[in-house]
Amino acid sequence: MKKILPYNEAQAVAATYKASGSSIVFTNGCFDILHAGHLSYLEEAARQGDILMIGLNSDLSVQKIKGEKRPIISQDHRSRLLAALEFVDHVILFDDADPSELINKVMPDVLVKGADWPEEKIVGADTVKAHGGRVERIDLLPGISTTAIIEKIVAVYCGDQ
Repeated sequence: MKKILPYNEAQAVAATYKASGSSIVFTNGCFDILHAGHLSYLEEAARQGDILMIGLNSDLSVQKIKGEKRPIISQDHRSRLLAALEFVDHVILFDDADPSELINKVMPDVLVKGADWPEEKIVGADTVKAHGGRVERIDLLPGISTTAIIEKIVAVYCGDQ
């Protein structure tokens, strides 16, 4: 089965896994400039169940939430990088500003976000819990983020050290 799934196939693929008794873990994000913090987070997410599905904000989606200068890395490259990770089972691009519709299609057993998100603000948390699933909040590596990396690059190359 292909790792980068078209959006319209996500529901059927998730249903196949569920029918075989596999538990689905879902997380989402932009994952622009993949870094060690992302890897640590995704490894821990994968440990929460059998199948890790990532909802990846498309370029259009990233621009909606982060502005027209983002993403730095295109959706094709970001999806390939994520799919290359052995603990990632599927990557699904979505165009919306939030993943609520995709979460409703996949209906994961475990919804994962960073511990920096309070559970009441995690998109899809109520839906997943109402269907018998759970929400896991994972601690992030301190001091590393895409924004921090971009700021450091700007400081180095623009002389604002």
